[in-house]
Amino acid sequence: MSAPATLPVSSADSRAPADQIQIPISDINLSLIKQMHESAADDGAQEAKELFDKPGAYRLGAGDVLQITVWDHPELAAALGTQTQTNTRPSDPVPGFIVDSEGDVQFPYVGNVPVAGLRVEDAQAKLTQRLSQVFVKPQVTLRVASFRARQVYVDGEVHTPGAQPINDIPMTLYEAINRAGGFNPTADQSRILLVRDGASYPLNLSQMLERGINPANVVLKGGDMLRVMSRDDNGVFVMGEVNRPATALPMKSGRLTLSDALSQAGSLNTSSADAAQVYVIRGSFDKTPKVFRLDASSPISMILANQFELQPKDVVYVDGNGLVRFSRVLNLLLPAINAGLTAAIVTK
Repeated sequence: MSAPATLPVSSADSRAPADQIQIPISDINLSLIKQMHESAADDGAQEAKELFDKPGAYRLGAGDVLQITVWDHPELAAALGTQTQTNTRPSDPVPGFIVDSEGDVQFPYVGNVPVAGLRVEDAQAKLTQRLSQVFVKPQVTLRVASFRARQVYVDGEVHTPGAQPINDIPMTLYEAINRAGGFNPTADQSRILLVRDGASYPLNLSQMLERGINPANVVLKGGDMLRVMSRDDNGVFVMGEVNRPATALPMKSGRLTLSDALSQAGSLNTSSADAAQVYVIRGSFDKTPKVFRLDASSPISMILANQFELQPKDVVYVDGNGLVRFSRVLNLLLPAINAGLTAAIVTK
């Protein structure tokens, strides 16, 4: 590999000479690839662990609809109203006792009973204790007829985006995606964004599985927003001396290597490309862009290209060989030369 080089770039300040701003060029080698893989693995694992939690029992909240039955007391069933009509639409009201905005449920003979924050069995025991002051050894059954207190919003590249209510089944990362119908074919499973309390947490599902991290350990909470990105938004631009300049798209796992990108662009143009000058420009809109170079003149270098992973919006550029550059310069000069010769002949 050649020694590290620098690339001059014009300064944003027109008063500063262009040669004062240099961008280092890093050669793509095994050491660089190992360093990049370790850094990406550490970042992804740390971000996922921040969201790990143990699933707990469902706790009641405002908006939940409860079905309460007191056995051997049919007169209390009238409090539920008429229940003969079958619900045919999701918007139809569910019969039952609603937990109000104060976290209380109103029940005959005992009035308001605070149940918000309680598990179902605890709420049942509390209601039984209240009814024991009116009835002798009441037998009470309490269940949730409709879970409405907390929701998770799933958006992006899933089959049925929208709000998903949190119920007695823990809402893990896997559960939320499955309830939304699973991934679309265009989904990038390596770029899932979780927004919680104003903070964003990027999740790489493919990397988690590769490293033995169970996505079910990521437990979602009420109000979370989960967005699955599209592969079309994370393409890499391949240009220069390739057969088909194009935007290379990552696979479903989100992985896209340098060799994959060159393959999608039809590989190098054998007649015009300089295989020793394959560049990857990263962060071209940042203050400190990076440039990587691969000497692809040897078939062994394709091993490096197959391990060098690209990032969204990277630019892969294949430079032309010396003959091509000379030919292009000549083509630019020929019109001027021909015009000069024509003028000289006319003058004579």
